[in-house]
Amino acid sequence: MAKNKCKYLFVTGGVLSGVGKGITAASMGAILKAKGYHVTMQKCDPYLNVDAGLLNPVEHGECYVTHDGVETDLDLGHYERFLDFETSKYSITLSGGIYKELIEKERAGGFHGKTVQLVPHFTNLVMEKIEKASAGSDVHIVEIGGTVGDYEGLPFIEAIRLFANKVGRRNCLYLSVVYVPFINTSKELKTKPAQNALKDLRGFGIIPDIVCVRTEKPCPRAICEKIAAFSGISGDAVVNLPDINSVYDVPLNIMKSGVLEILNDFMHDEKKPDMSRWVEFSKHRNTEYDKTVKVGLVAKYVGNDDTYICVTEALKAAAAWNEVNLDLRWINAEEVADEKLAEMDGLVVPGGFGIRGMEGKIKAATYALENDKPYLGLCLGLQMACVAAARRGGLKNAGSEEFLQSEDYKKPKDFKNVIYIMPGQEGKESTGGTMRLGDYDAKLKRGTLTQKIYGKEKVVERHRHRYEVNQKFLPEIAKGGVVVSGTSPDGKLVEFVEAPDCKFFVATQAHPEFKSHPLNVHPLFYNFIKSLK
Repeated sequence: MAKNKCKYLFVTGGVLSGVGKGITAASMGAILKAKGYHVTMQKCDPYLNVDAGLLNPVEHGECYVTHDGVETDLDLGHYERFLDFETSKYSITLSGGIYKELIEKERAGGFHGKTVQLVPHFTNLVMEKIEKASAGSDVHIVEIGGTVGDYEGLPFIEAIRLFANKVGRRNCLYLSVVYVPFINTSKELKTKPAQNALKDLRGFGIIPDIVCVRTEKPCPRAICEKIAAFSGISGDAVVNLPDINSVYDVPLNIMKSGVLEILNDFMHDEKKPDMSRWVEFSKHRNTEYDKTVKVGLVAKYVGNDDTYICVTEALKAAAAWNEVNLDLRWINAEEVADEKLAEMDGLVVPGGFGIRGMEGKIKAATYALENDKPYLGLCLGLQMACVAAARRGGLKNAGSEEFLQSEDYKKPKDFKNVIYIMPGQEGKESTGGTMRLGDYDAKLKRGTLTQKIYGKEKVVERHRHRYEVNQKFLPEIAKGGVVVSGTSPDGKLVEFVEAPDCKFFVATQAHPEFKSHPLNVHPLFYNFIKSLK
């Protein structure tokens, strides 16, 4: 048995997807971090995709980007927000990537003619990736995506079962999140689906050390006791986690549940977690203030609240610390009207791809410039702000080369490519993996509002985009009211713009929402909300 100083916490889910595994896992990590441990996290997802870059955000939610440029599941955003740390390429493992790596190795003769199988080859590679992701950690938390019993997820379940043999069962803690539905017609909670899910997990060789029972409302203790009795689990290890107003109260709820004692036994440590900042944030989040700010989110991807979850969570946290209530209104980018914009105290224009809704985003930026409406542009929000300014500056047919990718777009004769394809990326516009991804440095112009917000002249932000501002048209953009406030270190790429004549009009080519955490709000979001007070 290998010696290993790191402890491992594996989180699985039963009954249905979206049961809250990611939030539960991140909350456990927040508690362990508050005890003084170095905690890292990882998501193992059974999707056959190689990464999350081409997944539909309306179906799967926002695509999150790590600092080292990997497109991932949105759960990594939860991990970073709860633990206030940076995930990496090692923090995400998808089935597609595992299969791709195994097949490429087999084709290159790496298995020396052996039969390649799920066990041991797939499972061994998963275990290798877990060990690599946990390097230097005191505790490494691994969330297994999907639901126990899903065909595609079985190799991962087998891998985490085998992992205990590798590092020692005493170094592994298994947590299962199950759902108990309330049947309205009979007015009762039904535990059978949860029992069956835990039975399936037990059939795969894993008996969880902790079971978190998710319910819409707090359930009687007898429900947890029943699940424990029928699942061969200690009653103390089965806890109820009902729905609450804010996911950021989950760590505090877990603290009250009795799970802390199990964690203490696992870590051989009775030290009490310092949750004072979480308590302070909870107080701010749950206070009803005299002032309410109404923010319009001009969005391309509507119908799923998770499509811009990092943006919305950053705004909520910024409002809490600014001690104002947030009234967040989604504005469909295809249905933008001046009347809707006028009702808002401020506008946020987030990222997206494709021509659909772009004119609505341009209209929002134009309205903000002409009516001194506070504006925060993120990625595409910067590009459309520059197009809006260029049109105001005399280039009536200013646009983005991304428009040209649509068959429905009729290119005018005097089309001005204010936003153009990145050098070296021509011909790759419809493919994945060709973008500027991850952390990039920027230098801010001294004395600009952007520089004052950051409080420094050199910053690092995460990116996920392909198109850039064409600096040939900066004079017209400036004439339209928008100036460059930050560039790449070599000055070749526009990273930030602002409107000097507006109270607050700042846009960035980056995605600062990825680096905004509830206990450490990004300054752009904090100051945007502050400008609305």
